[in-house]
Amino acid sequence: MDAQIQALLRKVPSVDSLLSEPALAAWVADCGREPVADAVRAAVEEMRRQFLAGSASETSEAAVRSRILAAATEQLQGLARPFYRRAVNATGIILHTGLGRAVLPARALAQIQETLQSYSLLQVDRATGKRSRRDERIESLLRRLTGAESATVVNNNAAATAIVLNTVARDKEVIVSRGQLVEIGGSFRLPEVMAFSGAKLVEVGTTNKTHPRDYENAITENTAALLRVHPSNYKIQGFSAEVPLAEMVQIAHKHNLVMIDDVGAGALIDFAQFGFEPEPMLAGSIRLGADIVTCSADKLIGAAQGGLILGKKTLIDAVRKNQFARIVRVGKLTLAVLEATLKLFLDESIALREVPTLRMLRRGVEEIREHAERLVSEIRARNVAATVDTASGFSEMGSGSLPAQNLATTLVAVTPQRIGVDELAQRLRLHEPPVFARIQNDQVLLDPRTLRVGDDEIVIRAVAAALAATE
Repeated sequence: MDAQIQALLRKVPSVDSLLSEPALAAWVADCGREPVADAVRAAVEEMRRQFLAGSASETSEAAVRSRILAAATEQLQGLARPFYRRAVNATGIILHTGLGRAVLPARALAQIQETLQSYSLLQVDRATGKRSRRDERIESLLRRLTGAESATVVNNNAAATAIVLNTVARDKEVIVSRGQLVEIGGSFRLPEVMAFSGAKLVEVGTTNKTHPRDYENAITENTAALLRVHPSNYKIQGFSAEVPLAEMVQIAHKHNLVMIDDVGAGALIDFAQFGFEPEPMLAGSIRLGADIVTCSADKLIGAAQGGLILGKKTLIDAVRKNQFARIVRVGKLTLAVLEATLKLFLDESIALREVPTLRMLRRGVEEIREHAERLVSEIRARNVAATVDTASGFSEMGSGSLPAQNLATTLVAVTPQRIGVDELAQRLRLHEPPVFARIQNDQVLLDPRTLRVGDDEIVIRAVAAALAATE
């Protein structure tokens, strides 16, 4: 090692001397001494590495010390800042999986706070003091909302499907239409979920057409159930046909089989009122005679992630007794959010007013157009290096819900003059809080439909800062 590098290395202060710096005192009080010491050690080692590689330009001890402190502080800021934090969804995708899907209702957030700040009732009977079922309240609400005999909740709809199949059809056959063998998020496929459950898949029909006789001809002495899977995340159009649920129920019950209806996104209200094609409602499936119905809790219902299972009491009781039930059970926070959200649906007008998913869905075209025009005016006023205007476009429900059914919207279209659209979109994501937008036709598109109260100013500042950085 030459003398010049040795001289530079001697300028690197010790960890102990750096920890005595007043600039780090607040971090020690907030994060504790060990995390701060770790950050300082990492910054010191990085400084040494740069000196050894000949890539550092600092020469004075004061400059070296300052750079190490800055690097340690940056690490501590990253440690202190929550990863799971607020983001601005300007994509127009209402249920954006990457951004947490459903925005929770205010009443659900209030209930979370109450649940978090102290002990809470979860699994104890107040009258007897003995252990009770943690899903009792959820069951009561779902029975009232859907007419089901019984209900429970697990951590997502894939888990709901798996535990139901394991309960009613382990080592037995379950008949499914080929046109319903869906792949859900993260490349999880229904046939693989069924294999994991221990049920044996029997495919019937073709991709585009399945008839009643296909089910009838596939039934054997080893058949346990028929399964209908609603194609929440895709649509088959044209020369196609599926057997209606009512007819499937008749076939199943004629052969003493269980009729399982996986409705996917789930719906407690009629989405046709928003101009969408009819979506299977939980109450409708129960009314038509499905023995077990499963769906997500965090899509069209707008609660926290979960999987609902409802139907005949004997079958739901069997699901509860399944050893997998403990593996896929939900905690108190999910239950609190689900309870608060389901209560809103006891009066549909309240749900439409207070469930954010439904409010965004129902925003009027004129209201969104005026919102977009205000944003355009505010962004232009910042003298940004870009062309900013409104453009017609579409919002999406997202998360595999209401596929191929877009919502007309007015977009804010930003065409940067000095950087590319990819660079602009990245700068928006790196803003605090991060802003997520869409890229299309060499423009960054911001959709007002999914902006929340307080988001406008964040978007305006983020766009202005991202474009100002090019000057």
